[in-house]
Amino acid sequence: MEQVTIEKLVHGGQGLATLADGRKVFVWNALPGETVSLRMLKSKKGFAEAIAEEIIEPSKERIAPKEPASYLATSPWQIMGFESENTFKKDILAETFEREKITLPEFNFVGGDTSEAYRSKMEFGFWGDSEGISLAHFVRGSHGKTKVVGSMLAKPSINTAVADIVAQLNTLTSGKKAIRAGDIKSIILRTAQNGDTVAALFVKPKRFPTLTIPASLKGLLVFHSNPKSPASVPTELLQREGDRTLTDLVLGTELMYDVLSFFQVNLPVFESAVKQIDAHIGDIPKIDLYSGVGSIGIPIGNTKTLVELDAANIDMATVNVGNKPIEVVHASSDKSLDYITGKEAVIVDPPRAGLGAYVTNRLIQAKPPVIAYLSCNPSTQARDIKLLQEAGYKITFFEGYNFFPRTPHIESLAVLKLK
Repeated sequence: MEQVTIEKLVHGGQGLATLADGRKVFVWNALPGETVSLRMLKSKKGFAEAIAEEIIEPSKERIAPKEPASYLATSPWQIMGFESENTFKKDILAETFEREKITLPEFNFVGGDTSEAYRSKMEFGFWGDSEGISLAHFVRGSHGKTKVVGSMLAKPSINTAVADIVAQLNTLTSGKKAIRAGDIKSIILRTAQNGDTVAALFVKPKRFPTLTIPASLKGLLVFHSNPKSPASVPTELLQREGDRTLTDLVLGTELMYDVLSFFQVNLPVFESAVKQIDAHIGDIPKIDLYSGVGSIGIPIGNTKTLVELDAANIDMATVNVGNKPIEVVHASSDKSLDYITGKEAVIVDPPRAGLGAYVTNRLIQAKPPVIAYLSCNPSTQARDIKLLQEAGYKITFFEGYNFFPRTPHIESLAVLKLK
């Protein structure tokens, strides 16, 4: 096995090194300065991907992962301390914008108070063997799975509820209507800050035994899900017990969301970002273009319009707006730009693909005085902001966030004002 020295951590979360043939290699389970031996996962003409199989010279930052069997699949940054993680993420964030030749103002990086038991949403796969049905995650770099018992990232109410479901599934593995682990695709669980928890089980057969809702759950749904697709997408609702919605507070505003809705999984850190959006936009009218259930636009003041593409999120946003004078619009982000008059501030929180050239250019044409851009992918955010800067916008506030401790994911907020 080839040995390399890790140069730095990169945006995707891997360590970067150089192979003997000059190609760059992206290495999991590696920290800057370490000498490691490699197990290759992927070898292309211009680069390679690998896992550090042996740590020959470890970094002083390295710690033992708490979930050694599964951390590479779910939370590969368990190998460093939380303070080091936040420092690395801030450095990667700055470097991401430097690549686009964007000079950021001095900025804070908000890490939150905890790196464990913070996630209010989890998804698990399943595995079956002689010991029965178990939870599982895919092994990084293979199609195999590794068995797990809950997650150190999940809130305790999720781990309790999913254990109850697995125990019940194991009572159904014999008899005429016996189920196998292969019949079950996945399970998604969400929990509110008050501990209420809802689960959605995705199964491959169109007929599945009726489950009993355990006391640890407020609601349980069983969906038939197309077995030809690996995604946890409902095809048909087979069973519903209890409620499928939860309620949480964001800056004191009550918001309802569905078990399958998009909703932030680390509310305390998310609230830090929402506070900054509110503070740095001010009291001018606002349009929220990727509103989801309204988790940004409703808690802050003077929002006039929420725009969302997903119909289920629109339903939740309408409930959450209540009697507030906020219009809820069912439209894609490009169509929603028709609602911008140039007098409103615009809030955007797009998916990982970012705004893209079309939406960015339409924003430039509309000339909103302020744009608050919250991103789950700083790389595409930097690309979009470069275009906005070339059109006369200036970053007046910037902050980074660790919404997902123990993973490489980084969130960032840029507030831009037209010069």
